[in-house]
Amino acid sequence: MSPLDWGVEAPWGPAAATSIGSLPGTSSQEAARVVTGELAEFVHVPELPGRGPGADMVGRTGGLLASVSAGLSMETTPAGWRFAMAPGRQTRLAQAYLREDLDALEENATNYAGPVKVQVVGPWTMAAAVELRTGERALRDPQAVWDIAQALGAALVDHVADVRRRLPKASVVVVQLDEPSLAAVREGRIGTASGLSSYRAVDDQDASRVLGEVLDAARSSDVLPGIHCCAFDVPVDLIRMSGASFVSLDFVPLLTERVLDDQIGRAFDAGLGIMAGTVPSIGSGDLGDARASAPLRAVLHRLGLESEQWIRQVSVTPSCGLAGASPSWVRTALASCQAVGRVVRDDQEEEQEERGD
Repeated sequence: MSPLDWGVEAPWGPAAATSIGSLPGTSSQEAARVVTGELAEFVHVPELPGRGPGADMVGRTGGLLASVSAGLSMETTPAGWRFAMAPGRQTRLAQAYLREDLDALEENATNYAGPVKVQVVGPWTMAAAVELRTGERALRDPQAVWDIAQALGAALVDHVADVRRRLPKASVVVVQLDEPSLAAVREGRIGTASGLSSYRAVDDQDASRVLGEVLDAARSSDVLPGIHCCAFDVPVDLIRMSGASFVSLDFVPLLTERVLDDQIGRAFDAGLGIMAGTVPSIGSGDLGDARASAPLRAVLHRLGLESEQWIRQVSVTPSCGLAGASPSWVRTALASCQAVGRVVRDDQEEEQEERGD
């Protein structure tokens, strides 16, 4: 499903609420209950990094890579993760955590018939995060980056098939590639092992080719694949050119900053879905509907995108993952995402009435 194939019906409802992926705590059952209870129209597979290595997003994706390529198994180091020769305890633990989370979602989403989102770390962030056996990041070796991309594409085909087996009535599987390091990779801001220099900047052609390899492999399973990046300087144009069907980004700074307006406008025009992170990922107390909806409403107003045509492309999310939030804030944030959707839809209806549509 390419961006321009959406037609009249989007894969999610206009301004539907979902979340980025991570949640606090260690209970898969509780996380699944929160997701299915608070996000009844657009669920996702929860991630619980609080359980430790293997439950974090890099470790989880490493478990998926190892399922299709033993040479891309991973082990922990004092600095994080390193590729290993064969699957070990940490790889098996990562795979077990994922099965546990999928089991819980399957149990709590019986008869669920809406879109379901899965999240994996994208190839560039994996390459920037995981060491080769030499001690340098995989980012140093273009062939290693390409191997990661190809294995990730193959792993996603299997992962999506498993999700479909567990949730057979789901309308569509949405695949989110988490790329928090994409901007830093593109600009040469990832430090080497010595700390005395940085790895070379990756040009847009190479970045797009690698991302496109994973996106195309995912799309072969008839899913909607896109990219999430919560950095301030999200390369939206690069994401669009790579063939992503949606882009997920933090809209909170965009309430006052206009630096991404042109790129977001081009993404809308190209038919991409926009997962707008309008609700802060960490907070306390109450969050009024006006405050929560302000970033998205501001961007849509500045771009003149307040008609039903554009609202169909929007999904509302927290600004980033919720792993660092309190349980009470998780429920506040997800309820606020629902409220933002209602506010935006009400704005659109008022706009139609004023035009006499």
